[in-house]
Amino acid sequence: MNYGAIYENVVAQELLNHGYDPYYYNSKRMGELDFVISDSSKVLPIEVKSGKDYERHNALSNVLECQDFDISKALVLCNANIERKGKITYAPVYMTMCLHPPKAENGIFKIDLTGMQ
Repeated sequence: MNYGAIYENVVAQELLNHGYDPYYYNSKRMGELDFVISDSSKVLPIEVKSGKDYERHNALSNVLECQDFDISKALVLCNANIERKGKITYAPVYMTMCLHPPKAENGIFKIDLTGMQ
């Protein structure tokens, strides 16, 4: 049985429940990415793999190699242990629960109304 669609739905639910706005990316030139999220004003592409060939991700590799995008890291959620190879971190699918968007700092905002008449 192919668990790819099930894994992708689980990841989508986790991302939404943690406050992310996940996007899907598809380009004829680059390929398709399962999820793209914003992480501290940077883009984090996420691929979800259910099989043993989780290190094969052409679209993700294409996007990481593109200098115009300037993406510093990526995440592949799969059935393997945690491992880092270059810009890509491989992690078990269940670790999606560890992704949390950065919290906005509580600051004091001052409004300058001197220009109003």
